[in-house]
Amino acid sequence: MIDTEVKAKSLQFKERVNFDKAQTFFRESNWDSTLVYSMKEMSNSKNIELIDYCHYFRGISFQEKKLLDESKKEFGKISQSFRFLFKVKMKLGEIALDQKEFKKALKYFQQVEKASKIASHDMKKSTVIHNIGLCYLHLEKFDKAEKYLFESVKLQEIQKDTLMIISSYMDIANLYYTQYKDAQAIPYFQKAYFLSKKANSFNLKKTAAMNMAVVEENRKNLSLALAYRKEYEIWKDSLNDQNKVWAIADLEKKFAIKQKQKEVDVLAAENKAKIAERNGFILSSVLLFVLFGTGVYFYRQKIKSSKIILAQKNELDQLNATKDKLFSIVSHDLRSSVNALKTSNGKLMENLENKNFTELDVLLHNNSTIANGAYNLLDNLLNWALLQTKQAYFYQESLHLASIVQHVEYNYKPLMLNKNLHYKNNVSATDYVFADMDSLKIMIRNLLDNAIKFSKENGTISIYTRPSSEDFCFLVIEDTGSGMNDSTKEELLKDTVLLSKKKDDEAIGTGLGMQLCKSLIRKNGGKLDIESEENVGTKIIIALQKFKNHG
Repeated sequence: MIDTEVKAKSLQFKERVNFDKAQTFFRESNWDSTLVYSMKEMSNSKNIELIDYCHYFRGISFQEKKLLDESKKEFGKISQSFRFLFKVKMKLGEIALDQKEFKKALKYFQQVEKASKIASHDMKKSTVIHNIGLCYLHLEKFDKAEKYLFESVKLQEIQKDTLMIISSYMDIANLYYTQYKDAQAIPYFQKAYFLSKKANSFNLKKTAAMNMAVVEENRKNLSLALAYRKEYEIWKDSLNDQNKVWAIADLEKKFAIKQKQKEVDVLAAENKAKIAERNGFILSSVLLFVLFGTGVYFYRQKIKSSKIILAQKNELDQLNATKDKLFSIVSHDLRSSVNALKTSNGKLMENLENKNFTELDVLLHNNSTIANGAYNLLDNLLNWALLQTKQAYFYQESLHLASIVQHVEYNYKPLMLNKNLHYKNNVSATDYVFADMDSLKIMIRNLLDNAIKFSKENGTISIYTRPSSEDFCFLVIEDTGSGMNDSTKEELLKDTVLLSKKKDDEAIGTGLGMQLCKSLIRKNGGKLDIESEENVGTKIIIALQKFKNHG
């Protein structure tokens, strides 16, 4: 309802450009721009009604940005005549609840509860009742907390608000648990857990699983508690992966905006060229000499503009191809990993019901492998996108090569043990290289991951240094895996800004990791070489700049 009212006010005061922009950005959830234009409107306006709306916009924006004290200040400046005053009271109650000021929060929510026609203020009565119950719970007024929490559950069940029902069940369970009424608390923990399986919130699934783990630990059912804790870790990893995807999606959005801006710049350049040509023809009719001179000038300008436009077009085509590849990787490879995890989780639940703990252990290891693969893909994708958009932090310094290798290999030793691979580290302790630490770790991590992936069981992976030259240290990562033919090796060594094509779902990945390695090696001033033979093994040789102390 408030959105409708805000749009109506914008039409009523259409001469107020800053207010129109502020309300537009507010409805689009663009909080930073909302703050800018609402402040501009307030500095130039004397209309109390518009100023109240601007304070409301700013209060919501600061709350969404987790700046709660600033949000309180803005809500506190709203006059008592504001049409949506009880919505302001609701927001102040939420902030007080977040800041653990439970008595103050209770006062605000009770004011809202007493207001007539709560629905007219864009608020659900069930939410208000639930928040009052939470305040009483934190104030240890358990009888009142119980009354309000159960009342909110009834309303939520009528509204079929599954996510809020799960939260209410967990709050009721905690209410009883706090009073050591385990017999009453546990059924609600269980209800919340089983209902969370139907919800799409990883955070609720994670919390429900952890609650059940604690319950079973207290009941001394340690094997069942362990199963719930493993499930908690799975949902925790899923939530982290989801956040990664959102980060990449945000990066892609910025990427698309830049592309659109470049298209606008190209059109603007074309328009300027046309205007320049037209002016040239007008002037040429006045004087032949001016015609000749102007013609030569604008011809050169046109050639220059054409070259700029062509260069921009080529860059746009290249960026579009890169964007398509990024979407292809996310939609295909990540979707495959998530689908595999979904299938495996189905089997996990079946075996959990059957208490087949041997199969459960195998499935959990399988889930961990799938999650690691998806995480590595997302990590490479994010690093590659940051590198392409020149947003990555890069600082070259003196690095002890052996220490960096030891730091990276620590995370991969369990994977090698799981595959029965023999591992040897003979990196010289005297070599120091001049490189960026983060990008060097990314290179070693990806190449070590490839070595594990392409090695068969009982194979050997070795990482060592060859004798260095005057300018370079040579780091070698060798495996006794499947190897590659000469054409594949030449393809991997090619310099290209596009990603490698996918050839074999079972053995060949997206090529993104190798592409990222090549880009980072070049950025660090190094070189890449490959020695390989099919069915014998592969040696990846990285030439890194040697650190020279000029002091």
